[in-house]
Amino acid sequence: MSNFGLAPSVLRFYGETVDESRRLHRSADGRLELARTKELLRRYLPPTPASVLDVGGGPGVHAEWLVKDGYAVSLVDPVPRHVEQASAICAASLGDARALDASDHSYDVVQLLGPLYHLPDAADRRMALSEARRVVKPGGLVAAAAINRYASLFEHVTYAHLHTERMYEPVSKILRTAVHDGDHFTLAYFHRAEELADELREAGFTHVEVFGIEGPAWSLVKAVEQQPGDGPTDDLIASAMAAARMAEPYPELLAASSHLLAIGRAPAGGTP
Repeated sequence: MSNFGLAPSVLRFYGETVDESRRLHRSADGRLELARTKELLRRYLPPTPASVLDVGGGPGVHAEWLVKDGYAVSLVDPVPRHVEQASAICAASLGDARALDASDHSYDVVQLLGPLYHLPDAADRRMALSEARRVVKPGGLVAAAAINRYASLFEHVTYAHLHTERMYEPVSKILRTAVHDGDHFTLAYFHRAEELADELREAGFTHVEVFGIEGPAWSLVKAVEQQPGDGPTDDLIASAMAAARMAEPYPELLAASSHLLAIGRAPAGGTP
């Protein structure tokens, strides 16, 4: 382990292999993820110029639109490449979600749109959520994203190789264990929706709600992108967005989304 306890595979993945900003802006499912995350957060964010701590904020993709909206954003991330990129957008520093360098009750909003992905140990996730509760103001907003337990099943169908020996067993293992630690991706934890909600409640957050970010039609959009041609049309993406909204009242459809977003509130009385 290195860099604030970050697994080496995670550091290599985000520091050398994947450009997270490009993924969210260029890939069809990434664009869907970004648009829906904005939409969901804007429902709950307090009025500007509230303060936001973007924990595990990567290269600053979400910080960028939050700053444009008028929020005072600070970003913390364990990947040096991300901090360098985000520094052009907002105050950015190296740090660990499990041990934040921020004062108690100092932010109106704390968002963790990545840290829970790469903390397979439940104790580490509890530490990250506990730190978020410590740092957020009484009554403040906490938003935590997770990868859905079944996302890999849907995703690897779109590449038309789930049936192959190379992919069948790794995806089956994720479904059995909730953890991926091998080729094709990086160390990652895959949540069920009810598990994510329980983790926020156990950390002391109230009014917890969980949303499917991309909704149940995201893999159709991604499948079209993998086929020859011009990729998904604007109408197909708009339909997938509509499906995500329509699915919100039906928790059984959460299992079909690629990512989950949990929204919670710190108790008005603050941390005991």
